[in-house]
Amino acid sequence: MAQDQDDFLRRWSRRKLQEAARPPEPKRAESKPAAAGEAPPLPAIDSLTFESDFKAFMHAKVEDSVKRAALKKLFADPRFNVIDFMDVYIDDYTKDDPIPAAMMARLQHSRTTLFGREEEKKKDETREEPKPEELAQAPGPAEEQPKEQKQEDDGAAG
Repeated sequence: MAQDQDDFLRRWSRRKLQEAARPPEPKRAESKPAAAGEAPPLPAIDSLTFESDFKAFMHAKVEDSVKRAALKKLFADPRFNVIDFMDVYIDDYTKDDPIPAAMMARLQHSRTTLFGREEEKKKDETREEPKPEELAQAPGPAEEQPKEQKQEDDGAAG
């Protein structure tokens, strides 16, 4: 196998050297068909309809702005403006959708049924109520003691 590879490399090298040693051939004037090298004649963009042939506008020699204008005319057809209602993102998720009151009542009933009154008991335990002795000692709003007011001496006698 090594000899086959050596023969291949020798043959390849010899051909490359021969090609490099050959003088370049003068270029001949070739007559190409008009359709192969030039852009085909284009119809006016305003005259295009959905049934028109847009193939000519997709040729490589046609300017990008002309291609875009033709495609814009094609996709402006109402047949391309059909909404697919199976689309996942069709809804407007910016609108808020509050839970109805009847459903909230069922959820509260389910919570109470499943978890019992344990949540209410926990809330009652965590809430600290003042003891009766503390209530008797605490001054009420009318019994507040007046705060000492400092009068500043503004220097004026009187």
